[in-house]
Amino acid sequence: MAQQPVILIVGGGYVGLYTALRLQQRLARKQADIVVVDPQPHMTYQPFLPEAAAGSVEPRHVVVPLRRVLPRCRVITGAVTELSHAQRRAQIAPVEGDPFELSYDILVMAAGSVARTLPIPGLADHGIGFKTIGEAIYLRNHVLARLDAASSTDDPAVRQQALTFTFVGGGYAGIEALAELEDMARYAIEHDHPRLSPADMRWVLVEAAGRILPEVDADLAAWTVRQLQARGIEVRLNTRLESVCDGIVRLSDGDQFPSETLVWTAGTKPHPVLAHTDLPVDDRGRVRCEATLQVADVPDAWAAGDLAAVPDLTQPGAMTAPNAQHAVRQAKRLADNIVAVLRGGQPVPYRHRYVGSVASLGLHKGVAQVYGIKLTGWRAWFMHRAYHVSRMPTFNRKVRIVADWLLASLFRREVVALGQVQDPRREFVSAAAGVRRHRESPTAVSTPAAAGRSDRASARAAG
Repeated sequence: MAQQPVILIVGGGYVGLYTALRLQQRLARKQADIVVVDPQPHMTYQPFLPEAAAGSVEPRHVVVPLRRVLPRCRVITGAVTELSHAQRRAQIAPVEGDPFELSYDILVMAAGSVARTLPIPGLADHGIGFKTIGEAIYLRNHVLARLDAASSTDDPAVRQQALTFTFVGGGYAGIEALAELEDMARYAIEHDHPRLSPADMRWVLVEAAGRILPEVDADLAAWTVRQLQARGIEVRLNTRLESVCDGIVRLSDGDQFPSETLVWTAGTKPHPVLAHTDLPVDDRGRVRCEATLQVADVPDAWAAGDLAAVPDLTQPGAMTAPNAQHAVRQAKRLADNIVAVLRGGQPVPYRHRYVGSVASLGLHKGVAQVYGIKLTGWRAWFMHRAYHVSRMPTFNRKVRIVADWLLASLFRREVVALGQVQDPRREFVSAAAGVRRHRESPTAVSTPAAAGRSDRASARAAG
């Protein structure tokens, strides 16, 4: 290994950011070069995406700029396309410029996961996920724009299609996104759309399993279903999405209906970059790891988070769940283990008993199961906020999020669709195209005087 080893961290999400933070705190500048590679220049705290989509939190405040919080690391905005750990080389494609090769000594695989999709007709063309801040902002604007469209027409077919929102996947991501957006849309209709009624909306949750929220006990999941149904939300259990073509959603139970909104949150899978590495993977495509977070039988390679199969020492035979709770703690243990090995010590196995889960179901509504204690309503909602703001990286972001909540409690909710964000160049392109057509036309009129001469010539010809 080189005198000053290069530590390559693939991914700037939970594991990547927290590992890099810990390493730059514990290692002097001359002890290692830390390189972080991620397609985005920021880390997104995904548990706050539903609140960002609903407008309770400013979207900029749920992302953490990598370069600002990692001043002693080299941050590369790009993607690792191939990796040969045997040769200690990674092929990197930056967002601009030609691909290049990077040599390293120690690898931390922290690329996370991507949406797990199925070959359903129309899904790729009409569906949208809920894992990035861009998707959250898009959905907020899209839902509010659908309300504007429905409020601006008297055509019942147009209204029905615009006001039908379909979510596929009954895990925490799907439930929180659905509940927060429904809560926001209901508020918007009651305060800003007098021509609409909340009863005009149709929200449909489609789940292939026989229950939702597998992270909590069955009774708490059933309570959540009842709460959603009390709000008029349809919960379709043991049901699959068959197709979404021509604006029509078709389900396995035979039902079909028009819908302009389809949100896909039906699970995740390890990042596909693993298929282009020489790291060992299990039958689910995850990197096989030891309890110390070292890649099994591979020296100088570490992994954690959603793409890592890490033995759960608190439940023999099981693997740690792919969630933020484990990712943050694994990252700190991983960084400490790398420091220990660099200093001639031994790595310590990762051990953490799963605390539980908390989820928001809209403003002042939530569900939680922590250390076996079950909470619902505003207490669970408060616990959700308290827990996640405590886990948000950097004091700066914590303060900004709390300030967002404080301001939201003092003033009316902001429910305005920024339609231009979806396609900001549309108006300019249209104007430029009009000018181009004008110049290319052989009968183009460029000035009022020319227009007058043309009109007089036409009149003489007609006479």
